[in-house]
Amino acid sequence: MASKPLTEPVFFVLLALHDAPRHGYGIKQEAAELSDGRIDLRVGTLYGVLDRLTADELVEHDHDEVHQGRLRRYYRLTNDGRRALEVENARMAANVRAAERRLTGAPEAGTPAAPTAAPPSRGRARPAGAGGTA
Repeated sequence: MASKPLTEPVFFVLLALHDAPRHGYGIKQEAAELSDGRIDLRVGTLYGVLDRLTADELVEHDHDEVHQGRLRRYYRLTNDGRRALEVENARMAANVRAAERRLTGAPEAGTPAAPTAAPPSRGRARPAGAGGTA
């Protein structure tokens, strides 16, 4: 079964949980650091993502901790979450390889190389910008 690509915020939430359980603010900070600041999870977005990932059994509650009178809920990656992260990483890596081939002009696997010279023109060449018919 092919899985849907992960959104960038979901990818970075899963990636933030890859090495250790984290609480919400820790996930937010780790996602921002891992993405070089491109991902700035707002509280509503973060907890919406965590609720969905929990329902999909990609993350689960690890433990709670009281810190300065406030409860911190820690989340951890499940085995299914780890697999989803690995699948998405492979998908994105394949996209990067395809983009690099295209951007560098290297032929794609199984594709004949593009001709290097333009085919000969038929008839008389027109000066650039010349309009009308001959």
